[in-house]
Amino acid sequence: MEDPESLGFEHMGLDHRLLQAVTDLGWSRPTLIQEKAIPLALEGKDLLARARTGSGKTAAYAIPMLQLLLHRKATGPVVEQAVRALVLVPTKELARQAQSMIQQLAAYCARDIRVANVSAAEDLASQRAVLMEKPDVVVGTPSRILNHLQQDNLKLRDSMELLVVDEADLLFSFGFEEELKSLLCHLPRIYQAFLMSATFNEDVQALKELVLHNPVTLKLQESQLPGPDQLQQFQVVCETEEDKFLLLYALLKLSLIRGKSLLFVNTLERSYRLRLFLEQFSIPACVLNGELPLRSRASDPEAGVARGIDFHHVCAVLNFDLPPTPEAYIHRAGRTARANNPGIVLTFVLPTEQSQLGKIEELLSGDSGAPVLLPYQFHMEEIEGFRYRCRDAMRSVTKQAIREARLKEIKEELLHSEKLKTYFEDNPRDLQLLRHDLPLHPAVVKPHLGNVPDYLVPPALRGLVHPHKKRKKPPTSKKAKKAKTQNPLRSFKHRGEKPRPTAAPS
Repeated sequence: MEDPESLGFEHMGLDHRLLQAVTDLGWSRPTLIQEKAIPLALEGKDLLARARTGSGKTAAYAIPMLQLLLHRKATGPVVEQAVRALVLVPTKELARQAQSMIQQLAAYCARDIRVANVSAAEDLASQRAVLMEKPDVVVGTPSRILNHLQQDNLKLRDSMELLVVDEADLLFSFGFEEELKSLLCHLPRIYQAFLMSATFNEDVQALKELVLHNPVTLKLQESQLPGPDQLQQFQVVCETEEDKFLLLYALLKLSLIRGKSLLFVNTLERSYRLRLFLEQFSIPACVLNGELPLRSRASDPEAGVARGIDFHHVCAVLNFDLPPTPEAYIHRAGRTARANNPGIVLTFVLPTEQSQLGKIEELLSGDSGAPVLLPYQFHMEEIEGFRYRCRDAMRSVTKQAIREARLKEIKEELLHSEKLKTYFEDNPRDLQLLRHDLPLHPAVVKPHLGNVPDYLVPPALRGLVHPHKKRKKPPTSKKAKKAKTQNPLRSFKHRGEKPRPTAAPS
């Protein structure tokens, strides 16, 4: 039920073109951060706002930014076209997302408001032409913006009126502290600024001192994650590392988790180990590698992926390794249950990690103290028949196999690198040697492990799971589309069956 005292978009004094764009996006009401931040921003206040991932904070700064730019052009004196707003983000992918959202909101005023993203793959020279046209809004990472400022491709000292720092809590952790401090020297003395962050940590406090002037702090009384009706969160205690691999195998190979899944581990080596393990069973997986290949993208912190990639329609997040901090848990869990879509988070916990799990639970439960991470009881004895297969696969994933998998990925990126294209044209022998290098064999895949014999499937699952059958193409009927939005864990209620003890949360 809508709060009668809440402020709607139509009551914020917004330009009719922005209201039309908001309608096209299907937003009937502002989110909490939008309702609180937009009026304050339109009053000219500096803002320090904490809002969880997926809460609509991009629009919370984009809408007032566009409104202020449109109002200035409509009522102010005629002045030279110039860059008036700068949006800083920690990754290239977030820059792309921010540009896309701003352009959608500016769909009906595109002739008046131009937006440029300078963190794309193009080199500085190709972006110089875009900046020479002096777009109203420039989006980019601190390092790329600083490069353009130092080469005089971008000048902000006499024109910039608004600065936005999005995902502020990540900027320093992504290694942008020095670039940001240098960048601030190129800005005017007076400007309005917004700092948007998922958490308030020491880095954000340091940024606040550098960027903001008498800000209004919005620490909204909202959960940092969606409620239990939208996001279900579970923990499962695994006695050993081997049990973690065994449980993951059962969940994925027996299709107990459906839809797109994100698996989080704590080290890059672990990510390759997990990928090679899954490949043993013909389970497709890819690694999101923040360690970039050699000189083609070396020393480039902009490609980090912790919160840098906005995956659409992620049904489940699996914390294969326990997040190192409560904040890291929030960021991982924020990858699912976005907008109004449902999602699930399942966290694997070793007995020695209970104290760290308690810290995460404390942050999630807040003042209420009610448990958020529900126990997910899985009877491991029912999948004991798969243990020998898991052990066989784990033995195949050696340190040498992991090393060769990483080398193979780097080799592929080198061969397809746009930045190295000119080098290979001048040095064709190097390209030839790279192409004809000895083939790498990351791990020996045994085809028989890709099939699951019926006799190994636990009796309680045989009525639901058909792992040996080929997947059919997804249906497109309305009924099927509706089914896609249901919880990604296998549900027994829809089939008229009682919950089985192997996969039912207590």
